[in-house]
Amino acid sequence: MRKINYVIITAIILVGIGTTLYSSKWNQSTPIALHKVERIQPTPAEKPLEAQVDPNPFVQQLLDEYQQYISKAILSGQAPGAAVAIVKDSSIIFLKGFGLRESGTFDSVNVNSVFRLGSVSKCFAAVLTGTLVSDELLDWDDKVTEYLPNFQLKNQANTDSLKIRHVLSHTIGLPYHAFTNMVEERIPLDTLLIRLKELNLIDLPGKVYSYQNVGYSLIEKVIENVTCKSYEEALSEKLFQPLHMRDASASYAGIIGNSNVAQPHFRYKRGWRTTAISDTYYNVAPAGGVNASIADMGLWLKALLGTQEDVLSGATMDDILTPQIKAISKNRNFRRWKSPKASYYAMGWRVLTFKNDTLDYHGGYVNGYRSEVALDRKNNMAICVLTNSPGSLADQSIPKFFAIRSRYLELIAAWEKQNKVLLATR
Repeated sequence: MRKINYVIITAIILVGIGTTLYSSKWNQSTPIALHKVERIQPTPAEKPLEAQVDPNPFVQQLLDEYQQYISKAILSGQAPGAAVAIVKDSSIIFLKGFGLRESGTFDSVNVNSVFRLGSVSKCFAAVLTGTLVSDELLDWDDKVTEYLPNFQLKNQANTDSLKIRHVLSHTIGLPYHAFTNMVEERIPLDTLLIRLKELNLIDLPGKVYSYQNVGYSLIEKVIENVTCKSYEEALSEKLFQPLHMRDASASYAGIIGNSNVAQPHFRYKRGWRTTAISDTYYNVAPAGGVNASIADMGLWLKALLGTQEDVLSGATMDDILTPQIKAISKNRNFRRWKSPKASYYAMGWRVLTFKNDTLDYHGGYVNGYRSEVALDRKNNMAICVLTNSPGSLADQSIPKFFAIRSRYLELIAAWEKQNKVLLATR
């Protein structure tokens, strides 16, 4: 019996020694593996996006004055919440959230709070198409029937002559806002496009401006045909991912699944009332289905000003922003800055010409959200304002910025001329 116990004890000791030796050997390699894990750095998309300080003191004065305007507008009840991005040259120089995501709470809007963009989605559709043109997968003057052979307008000759540039410039020849009422009834895009053949055209393609949501969304089917991907997948792969727009999406699921959303509001008596996020207009995603934060929009504005030629070339932007047809802008607040000499629609963008300035602009509204975006390519500045309500703040935000800037523009230019060396070393 003692002999058996001795054998058992000896075996236990040997197993313990073996386990210790094995563990020691294993632990010798463990620090290497842990060291590798510790060296992994967050990707740029995971780092919090912050504005860079512009060294020009007059730029800072401009930004301070504009921030005071936005803050005062929020405090006076012009909107529950807002978010602003301003880009100059290759830098985001202002990026900030204001007010509340939801009225009656303490949830503040921050730079990653998501808003719906409404018709500013049209700008994205045109830019996405431009990247495919740059890749030589299609051309602005390609016929729509080359990609959608079964598509029909009421007149066969018009069907055969319809080009991609007509779709993106609202010059298909369809009646104003054709079938927009059916969009709000959530009828699928495929059904809406089939039914376009029922409508009498008001003119030949390319001849008259007539704003569309359904007709504009023809581009979705063209893009899906060319890329063999869904529209949202193509948008993500060509724009959202390479630009690190980590909060952006183009679907109802994309916004509902996000925990940091600026809730939509409507005016109620003297205050604001929250409403549910609607799933309408996602069935015409190129016309009104993009969701994004102001951090996303800041990165997008940088690309539009030519900072990422590998994603979006200046030549492509030149094509997109070339006026296609005269079209009056509904935002009459620009007269508070200066009256436009003429107004055009390019492809997915409005072009407003003034005496010495040209602005590329678009506004959007959907389900209690407003969005405003403008580019001044001559002075390498761009701005986007997002609000979670309709109202005067959204209406006036872009003209107000350029009105303030006009008082600083000469001072900004003079300082930069005197400090070329400092700017070159940034």
